[in-house]
Amino acid sequence: MTEKTIPLLPCRTELIQSVVDFYTALGFETTHLQKSPYAYAVVERGAVELQLYGMKDYDPAASHSSCYVLTEDVDGLHAAFRSGLKAVYGRIPTRGLPRIGPLKDMSYGVRQFLATDPTGNTIRVGQVISGDGEEEPANAPKETFARALHMADLFADSKQDYPGAAKIIDRVLKLEDEQPTPVQRVRLLVLRGDIAQRLGDTEGARGWLEEAESVQLSAEEGKTAHDALARLSDLRG
Repeated sequence: MTEKTIPLLPCRTELIQSVVDFYTALGFETTHLQKSPYAYAVVERGAVELQLYGMKDYDPAASHSSCYVLTEDVDGLHAAFRSGLKAVYGRIPTRGLPRIGPLKDMSYGVRQFLATDPTGNTIRVGQVISGDGEEEPANAPKETFARALHMADLFADSKQDYPGAAKIIDRVLKLEDEQPTPVQRVRLLVLRGDIAQRLGDTEGARGWLEEAESVQLSAEEGKTAHDALARLSDLRG
């Protein structure tokens, strides 16, 4: 006997069509869509199936609904999702709703990105790259700046606590007795700029991102910081 789990995700009733359009842009096929007597949709992409149900007073800004998709080609899916979103929206949405986040190698052994639909549901797409892929606090790095990146990523992406993530980064960047490596500095500054944009602080974001652009990296460091530099390009674009 084979079992299958299908996430059921809420959405604001009148947004059901825009949500379906979003998943269509990601390469999903709509296998069911009804708007009465209640809103309900089913979208599928390969083995991934999502079911969406309408709620009249649902608040997308307050949504914490999410699911995790494990893949063996996270880079390929990220590229495909970005391409599809750009084709439909004319740009790659990186903030607000909907949006797609950057690829990141997480310290708990997963390479992942987040895509959030117009009603606030977050699809976390990841590929295990080392260890057991479990998000355990005990796996947090010990080194000051690596730990700060780890915790700020968790606060920003897992908890969606942007002010908390900002405080973590601001604190370590003010340290005088320790300094991050150039790659760590770029990653911290890009994440800080990203967070500022999500908080609506456009001017602050510009400053953080300009500072990130000014960090001198060797060719090897540039390769190591590839994901952060790609995110920097998105945010500055």
